Amino acid sequence: MAIQHAKPGEVFDVGPLGDAIADTKTSTLLKTETFEVLRLNLPAGKVIPEHKAPGEIAVQCIEGRVTFTAMGQTNELTAGKMLFLSAAEPHAVEALENSSLLVTLMLAKK
Repeated sequence: MAIQHAKPGEVFDVGPLGDAIADTKTSTLLKTETFEVLRLNLPAGKVIPEHKAPGEIAVQCIEGRVTFTAMGQTNELTAGKMLFLSAAEPHAVEALENSSLLVTLMLAKK
């Protein structure tokens, strides 16, 4: 079964999930040849160990609270805060609360 992504011109909700956050899985909202947007939902205590994205990334906290470690420093992201990283920059994330992040990845054209 193919994964459904948003289509050009389609409006979709990226607002806070509230109580539904604990039962909502991470999902890719849209994907093209050049970029991908996903909603990353993390339960409190979840750690994503250090890794690299192949392209530039922007991470916006929709709700909750996470620590984001990159470039030798740890920053706390809360609702409305956003972080940008260059391609291949090592980074790690830890959810301090149930959290939802909007992640935009730039992809290399194939």
